[in-house]
Order: sequence, then C-alpha cells, then structure tokens
Amino acid sequence: MLFKPALIVVDLQEDFCPPDGALAVQGGRDIVPLVNDLLTLPFHAKVATKDYHPPDHISFASNHEPPNNVPFISVITIKNPLNAEEVEETRLWPDHCVRGTKGAELIPELDTSKFDHIIEKGQDKRVEMYSAFADPFLSPTVSRSELAPILHDAGVTDVYIVGLAADYCVKYTAVDARKHGFNTWVVGDATRAVDPSSLPEVYKVYEEMGIRVIGKDDAFQRIKDVDRVA
Repeated sequence: MLFKPALIVVDLQEDFCPPDGALAVQGGRDIVPLVNDLLTLPFHAKVATKDYHPPDHISFASNHEPPNNVPFISVITIKNPLNAEEVEETRLWPDHCVRGTKGAELIPELDTSKFDHIIEKGQDKRVEMYSAFADPFLSPTVSRSELAPILHDAGVTDVYIVGLAADYCVKYTAVDARKHGFNTWVVGDATRAVDPSSLPEVYKVYEEMGIRVIGKDDAFQRIKDVDRVA
C-alpha cells in the first residue's frame, strides 16, 4: 500500500514561545527536541509554517475600538470581503508574528536546515487564517497558501502535524489536511495548547473526521523505515 508521509511543523515562532512571546503558549519550547528528532526521519516532504501578519491584521485587538478589543477575551464577527453574506467569528489576540519582526521568526532551536518548504500564512489583513492551507471562508476562499499543491505534487498520502497551538493552528491545519484527502495524524506529544482544557473538544472533532492523535513512539515506528524519494 502506497505510503508517502509529510511532516508539517506549525508555527514554532518566537511570539508563540516563552519567555518573551507576545502570545506565548505554555511549554511551547519544550516540544522542540522531539520535533527535531522527527525532522531526522525520512518524510517525503518537511514543511514549516509561519504566521506572518501585517501590522493592521484584523485579529489584533489593537486594531479595534474599545470596549470590544480585549486580547484573549473579545470575539468579533468577520465578513467575507468577497461575499458579505458569509461570516466567521474570531477571537482577538495581542499583536503577534508581525512580518519582519523577531516575533515572526522560527525559534533558533528548531533545525530549519531540514525543511523543504516554509509556508507564510495570515498575510491578508482582512481575514483570520489559522489553517496553513487557507482561511475559513468557502464562498469564495479569500487567501490560500501553496501547501496543498506542494503536498499533492510530492505525491503525499499521509500528513503528520506538530507544533503550536494544538487548539488553533494545529487543529485547523489538521482539519483542512483531512478535507484535502490526506490521511491525517497529529503527534500529540509534539503539540501544546493555548487552553489545554479545550483539547477534549478538539479531539472530538478529530474523531468525527477520522484524524488520529498518536504518540511519539507510534510516529517514529511508522516513519523510520520509509525510503525517502528525492
């Protein structure tokens, strides 16, 4: 049976990691040794993703008027700029991963030499884009990355996902990977969540979609004997 796995490392950036990240996820740096170990395995494609926002991005609380502009708490409704009848709710965040700033850089502990591709997302100021594939709008989609074509062109069958944050960008990237037809695996040991209490609900979504959460040992066992295809 054909098995051509890819590894997607989601948003291991300075602003998502302690001690100084603007939107630091607790324990975010702790997963790096495991991610680096995974990067040594013979995946057919290894992809890093980065939030790479303009300073006037719609998800930044600083770009909205009080009182509905409290980071982590306030929620706004975004209209599809190409179809006002389609709307999405999104949480507001501190300014983070602004393009060209230190906060947008991949953390130095991460072995970036192993990546075949780096995907920058969230560059359209008008829409939120947790998923590394596309924003959530469907009629039509406003912003779409090159991730799906990269994976399809490489003949990838299975996508393994790690990184930050488990309840946001990892979750939505996994959901979209499954929608694109890839067998999708989340290596739970190599993720951390903004709100760990939300993970049972995240995993329920995964179960309904056929996305599997696995441990590091299972991931290593599945990938270690794959013959890499150049």
